[in-house]
Amino acid sequence: MSQIRKYALAVAFMLVAALALVACGSNGQTVEVTRVVTETIVQEGESVEVTRIVTELQEVVATPTPETPVVTGPSDPTTWREASFGEPDTLDPALDYETSGGNVIQNVMEPLVIYDHVSPTDFVPALAVEVPSQANGGISEDGRTYTFNIREGVTFHAGGTLEPHDVAYTFQRGLLQSDPNGPQWLLLEPILGYTSGDVTEGIQEGAFAGDPEGLKAGATPEELAATCELVKAAIVADDDAGTVTFNLTNPWGPFLATISQTWGMILDQEWAIEQGSWDGDCATWQNWYAPGAENSELSNIINGTGPFMLDHWTPGEELVLTAYEGYWRTAETPKWEGGPYGPAALKTVIYSVVDEWGTRFSMMQAGDAEFVQVNPENEVQMDPLVGEICDAQTGTCEPNPDNPEGIFRKYINRPGVSRTDIFPTFNIAPGSPYVGSGQLDGNGIPLDFFNDINVRKALATCFDYDTYNQEVLMGQGVRNNGPIIVGMLGYNPDGLMYEYDPEACAGYLAEAWGGVLPETGFRFQAAFNTGNTTRQTVGEILQAELGAINPLYQVETLGLPWPTLLAAQRAAQLPVAVNGWQEDIHDPHNWVQPYLVGTLGARQNFPAELTDQYQELVNAGVLASDNAEREAVYNQLQALFYETVPQVILLQRDAPWYTQKWVDGYYYRVGMFGRDYYAYSLAAE
Repeated sequence: MSQIRKYALAVAFMLVAALALVACGSNGQTVEVTRVVTETIVQEGESVEVTRIVTELQEVVATPTPETPVVTGPSDPTTWREASFGEPDTLDPALDYETSGGNVIQNVMEPLVIYDHVSPTDFVPALAVEVPSQANGGISEDGRTYTFNIREGVTFHAGGTLEPHDVAYTFQRGLLQSDPNGPQWLLLEPILGYTSGDVTEGIQEGAFAGDPEGLKAGATPEELAATCELVKAAIVADDDAGTVTFNLTNPWGPFLATISQTWGMILDQEWAIEQGSWDGDCATWQNWYAPGAENSELSNIINGTGPFMLDHWTPGEELVLTAYEGYWRTAETPKWEGGPYGPAALKTVIYSVVDEWGTRFSMMQAGDAEFVQVNPENEVQMDPLVGEICDAQTGTCEPNPDNPEGIFRKYINRPGVSRTDIFPTFNIAPGSPYVGSGQLDGNGIPLDFFNDINVRKALATCFDYDTYNQEVLMGQGVRNNGPIIVGMLGYNPDGLMYEYDPEACAGYLAEAWGGVLPETGFRFQAAFNTGNTTRQTVGEILQAELGAINPLYQVETLGLPWPTLLAAQRAAQLPVAVNGWQEDIHDPHNWVQPYLVGTLGARQNFPAELTDQYQELVNAGVLASDNAEREAVYNQLQALFYETVPQVILLQRDAPWYTQKWVDGYYYRVGMFGRDYYAYSLAAE
């Protein structure tokens, strides 16, 4: 296309835009309209495009902009309506490992302890009478024994009464099921000390992990019985004393955080057995081992002690909860100090499965939903209709100065619980196809290229964090200065972190590898999973910044299918992987462990002496039972992280939340699954 043709199209676009503006302000008027006309004529035997500007009179009838319906309150103040995509994988708390099911489970069932309202570090009792501590005798001096006094007078929705044996059965059943696609690895680690994520780790070196038929055929009756007895000895109920005792292999700092999540929600043992679940006999547990969500007797039904009951679930359409009028909380036992008690204010919760964004958006505009799932790319449609902006940390709301009459409320300052980062491999595996020549000759890199700390410092100072935040995260990112995320125990807001500084980056590269890089250059590949445009952009920013310093500094951004990326990263073949993490439990151990010694760090092939330094502090942090002691350890770990620069830590994205303005009681705690319907109420403005 010629330059003239491209220019004409640009002018035409501007004129059409101008005409649209005129039309919005006119009604049946005759206006002068200028437009671009492109014609093809024959000149000296050749076809030539000619562009002319034509001015003519034209009647313009405005199409009025549809007004947003003015809805000032809910159609029914006792009914919560929401729409989202996706629905539960299972309602079995021992197997569910995703947020849709978790949202239902946490509103229908209850654990022993819960987080104290908005606090990400403190706990209050739920089905336990008090939160155990060393001060009240609930935690032993060595931190390995936790004793819970179980609350009396609590009834399950189906009519059973809560007793200590229900609690013990819940955890024993989960550990023995030990499904490889479930969350039980989080409990096996502190309770039995197993790192494989499978209860059969102690049977023939875990030869039957995830293979029910193999376990039943290959393990001896003695081995099976011993495994079950080991689990029962770790979790002991005393109905007469009203207690349940957990005997841990090691002291475990995040133990309360772990059991407060959905996999710690308490079942009624007798009810579960009636539905076909494990009968509690050590001679039979292998028949329920690794069942998969599709084979669980409890996948489509649920019975808890919480403020809501499952009314019905129609897969693909809707899931409805109703208030449990016999809920146990009274004015003396609110959910937290000053929190709700008694039966829920909401009597019905309707979750509609609506995959299409346009439909969800229309529901919100019409006032037909209190909440819908809004993806980041849809926020630009919601924001013009926001009338109030609220700080999720303080709960304070102010009118939107740009649109105080807007119909929605937007909560900001909600740090998310996932992050994308840059992971250089310290010692790349021989034979990697991603290192070019494999030499420092300008056409590749040696396998230990990133072992030089100056190269890693260069990566950290060459990344343009602000551009990434504004262009990819829509300005909602929060810089992190280490693996631990903002708002979590152990995060040091005063900790050092590297800033975008091209001059410093150039200096680090000039010092690296004996000073030869400015003359020889290098070439390596930064890989991301195909389709993840966020991670692709991370690689492209790094590519552009290094190339701007020196054209000999070459980074190739490479998209790989997700299975290929994982396989290559696990095999330590990737020079640089752009990958990420989403937490399982809201605890610093679930960040420092995978980043420095577990899932992610192990793939980077750290030198042994560096791994040992990390491991010592990771262990110290998780084994300390006192929060102040844990925080001090994690501050040391953050300082070591800055000193050694094992990864380039990017930004934790805020996750804004939109509701109707008539929703009261919303609160935000980092890491909370789903929504706490018990805290909500609806009222006209």
